[in-house]
Amino acid sequence: MTAGLDKAGSDAVDRWVPRGEALSLLGVKTQTLYAYVSRGRIAARPDPEHPRRSLYAVADVVRLKGGATPEPAGAVVPFEPEVKGEARIDCSVSHVADGRIYYRGRDAAEWAQGATLEETARLLWCCEATNPFAGLGVRVDTAGGASHRARLFAALSRRAEEDAPSVGRDAGTLRQEAASTLNEVIDAIAGPGPRLFFHQRLARGFKMLERDSVHLRRALVLGAEHDMNPSVLATRAAASGGASPAAATMAGLSALHGSAMVRTVKRSIAYVIEARRDPAGAAQRRMMSESCLPGFGSDSFPHGDPRAEALLALADLPADLTAIVREGEAASGQRIAFSGALAIMARRLDLPRDGALDVLLAGRLVGLMAHALDQIVGGSPIRARLRYTGPRTSHIET
Repeated sequence: MTAGLDKAGSDAVDRWVPRGEALSLLGVKTQTLYAYVSRGRIAARPDPEHPRRSLYAVADVVRLKGGATPEPAGAVVPFEPEVKGEARIDCSVSHVADGRIYYRGRDAAEWAQGATLEETARLLWCCEATNPFAGLGVRVDTAGGASHRARLFAALSRRAEEDAPSVGRDAGTLRQEAASTLNEVIDAIAGPGPRLFFHQRLARGFKMLERDSVHLRRALVLGAEHDMNPSVLATRAAASGGASPAAATMAGLSALHGSAMVRTVKRSIAYVIEARRDPAGAAQRRMMSESCLPGFGSDSFPHGDPRAEALLALADLPADLTAIVREGEAASGQRIAFSGALAIMARRLDLPRDGALDVLLAGRLVGLMAHALDQIVGGSPIRARLRYTGPRTSHIET
């Protein structure tokens, strides 16, 4: 193994290999390779000759494994020590394997076909038979703001200031507090009204047709969780320091709002609006100018994002939106990603321009709260090290 890696390392610069060769060099199973890709450890890109397949960067493989002994087949991929900017986090909320994302062992794409956002919260929060949403009413002083997103942040930040630190509090109380917070945030976005399911309340707030709320439900559930990223780290770091579920989630939501994920959703929204007028022309122009299409292709799911497929499978898209998906996949050689599917669905439901982002943030609150609760209730200490790299102190003799 070491000899093979040494040989690969000698010509690794700009070299890309198919999955079989990458697996051979690493000595791991396919799901472990996908985990490395989803965490940004190994770069992947479409194979020009076979767009449905991926190629993997040899330089990353060599740098990652070197001459080290590989993990046993099927083992959980660990965080290596001494890696700049990394922290080790133990998580039981979700994981990505075999090109699928699982919510506590449940295939998210399958789960989303029938589950509500409340049921997803109960699953991710480990509520078991308890329903923390039962009996929740309307808060009289609803948080204000000029937009859906402003009201979301206002409601969450208010609870972050009001709620007590999590230290020494029992799990049941914290879950009830998280449910109450989410209930207030949904009311802030949609406006107070009948105590319907969250997706139905949001549908009313968006002035959608009631029969279309099923698509909104799927989008919220599918957007709840997305593997490891800076927003998860921010949430767990705050929770580890004693923050309440709302305060920890506020930290994560702030990190998410400036993240690559949100930037991609915004670019996907703009592209879908542009491409609706001229799908083929818009796709070709973007490929010529940027060599990629926003909303198509995914580093976390190099062989296709199952959440995008689950969201659009039963959407009954009109011809113009179907053309955007078809032309975009043909021009980019990659399947539509969840960000692109969200942008498409937002137009299908006639949501406000940034409605896809509003839906993503509302759904993602459930996953971030799950990480906050997971960290508070049973999380191990976050192992992180700050290494000073600035100028050394000098003593000047006078």
